[in-house]
Amino acid sequence: MAIHVPINLASEPFQRDRPMLVGLGTLAALCGLLLAYQVTAIVTERGQASDTRRTIDRLSAQLHTVDGEQAKLNATLRLPDNAEVLERSLFLNTLIERKAISWTKIFADLEKVMPYNVRLVSVRLPEVDSDNAVLLDMFVGAKEVQPVLDFLKRLEESPQFGPTSVLNSAPPSQTDPFFRYHVSVRYAQKL
Repeated sequence: MAIHVPINLASEPFQRDRPMLVGLGTLAALCGLLLAYQVTAIVTERGQASDTRRTIDRLSAQLHTVDGEQAKLNATLRLPDNAEVLERSLFLNTLIERKAISWTKIFADLEKVMPYNVRLVSVRLPEVDSDNAVLLDMFVGAKEVQPVLDFLKRLEESPQFGPTSVLNSAPPSQTDPFFRYHVSVRYAQKL
């Protein structure tokens, strides 16, 4: 005798739930793995941030110590006896820097770029900035404007000189037949 199971498909239709349940299970496992990865990454970053904070605190303490030592040294240097020695030392260092500039080398380099019909009227004592770059301040003259323009172009193209700037100019006068130009240029002489 066979057992008869009454199934009414009209009220309870057959559904294929297994693929959907397997897909949801796989998605849940994947989300669990991503959650574990995120938790691990957060814990690792928190540890690195803690190490970074400790390093910053240690460096801040060292900086505070160095600032204290610097303040003590500055106070010592500001004493009247020491201030005089410091000023003298700065003065002598400035003189040594200026003496290190070779006038012979300056004129030799200028001679390489100066056209024959341009005259060097004067050169002021070069200024040395904090980067040890030399700034030449000079006056040049010519009977025409074009040779001076050629000179400025040659200065800018030369590896020894940098960009030029014309500070002012003066036309010829009754006593001076030359166009005069006040030129400033960076000079790359190694100190």
